[in-house]
Amino acid sequence: MHFDLVDLRLFVHIAEANSLTRGAERSHMSLPAASVRIKNLEEGIGAKLLYRSSQGVTLTPPGQAFAHHARLVLHQLEHLRGDLQEYAQGVKGHLRVFASTTAITEFLPAVLRRYLATHPDVNIDLRERLSSDIVRAVSEGQTDIGIISGNVRTEGLEVLPYRKDRMVLAVPVGHALARHKAVPFADTLACDHVGLHEASAMHTFLHQRASDLNRAIKLRIQVGSFEAACRMIEAKVGIGILPESAALRYRKTMAIRLVQLKDDWALRHLHVCMRSLELLPAFARDLVDLLRADADE
Repeated sequence: MHFDLVDLRLFVHIAEANSLTRGAERSHMSLPAASVRIKNLEEGIGAKLLYRSSQGVTLTPPGQAFAHHARLVLHQLEHLRGDLQEYAQGVKGHLRVFASTTAITEFLPAVLRRYLATHPDVNIDLRERLSSDIVRAVSEGQTDIGIISGNVRTEGLEVLPYRKDRMVLAVPVGHALARHKAVPFADTLACDHVGLHEASAMHTFLHQRASDLNRAIKLRIQVGSFEAACRMIEAKVGIGILPESAALRYRKTMAIRLVQLKDDWALRHLHVCMRSLELLPAFARDLVDLLRADADE
């Protein structure tokens, strides 16, 4: 069975737009030409790919599978093109790493500094994502290595233990909650919170935990880092939840108090995941080795 890259891009455009017309436009193709290509695809596959109606088109189950694999193929081609361009510029490796907020801010800077110092011909694309999204990205080949936290299903992936960290509540000196050694997350929701920006994985994670309680976080202000959050907490703008490793560091110089959270999810185990360690290029396995060594420190 032969697939044309033009057909793959056309079908992805149609799927994203839910419209044959707009998909054809995005592919710089006339509507009749696009219709013929889709018809030939369906005949070649032997299955209907689109449901057509007056409101547009939707994907049939075979169409959903085709769109999924088409995106993977196109993504890999873009990755190949980028890698080859970097080889031409003297860069011999490109490594994609997706990680949780805590991993990126607390643990990875030192590891990546050591790695890049010994691998000057490798570039790293580091992105912050939710753990569930990281697992999906690793499974689909969108990233080479993932660093996840919490209880996430990782069937089909190779997983190595990395670090552990605890989420704690930070409050200003004199706050009513500062008198407690530990509180449930639910008890914090009556207070104004200092939170990270909406694009951060931790923002999404904490809002999901509040949603699980049918509650909402009262965000008084959003900031871009744990240090900024602690400064706002010290200034009594609100309270905040952040990794204990970061909170302990900033408590040394700021007038804040730390309170343990009673919730099970507050203790977070971090893991490194990949589709196959053996199939990773040598320069990627070198990073995994550094992460293993960092886990033992």
